[in-house]
Amino acid sequence: MQMDAVDQRIIALLVADARASYAEVGAKVSLSAPAVKRRVDRLRTAGVIKGFTAVIEPTAVGWTTEAFVELFCTGRTTPAQITVATRRHPEVVGAYTVSGQADALVHLRAADIGHLEQALERLRAEPFVTSTRSMVVLSRLVETPTAMPI
Repeated sequence: MQMDAVDQRIIALLVADARASYAEVGAKVSLSAPAVKRRVDRLRTAGVIKGFTAVIEPTAVGWTTEAFVELFCTGRTTPAQITVATRRHPEVVGAYTVSGQADALVHLRAADIGHLEQALERLRAEPFVTSTRSMVVLSRLVETPTAMPI
């Protein structure tokens, strides 16, 4: 799909505030509300915009502890197997295949260290996991939504 600079600005504005009205977005990109809606509909149909969601502050719901866990897996473990397994754990907020020694990197959020330990034990119990290496996050320094510059 061909995207122009206006499409890119619309995407950036919606990433910053998905609840902005088409009229508000249109005022910032010099288009009418119906023209913005047509572009957003086209971007959704093309799969550029996958959906709209609420972004929750983890500390506001009591999940104040987080960690990154390197997974080391048996030789024939596929990314699909890792995906299926990590989706079973509600504490997993992201899972990625990576280069380097580890097979995958998993981002966990939990209520406290005890809850994190329980989540790690359940993750380690997956049949393909041979070992893990964990890093507990002390503080988040930079966190931005997936965005394109305006």
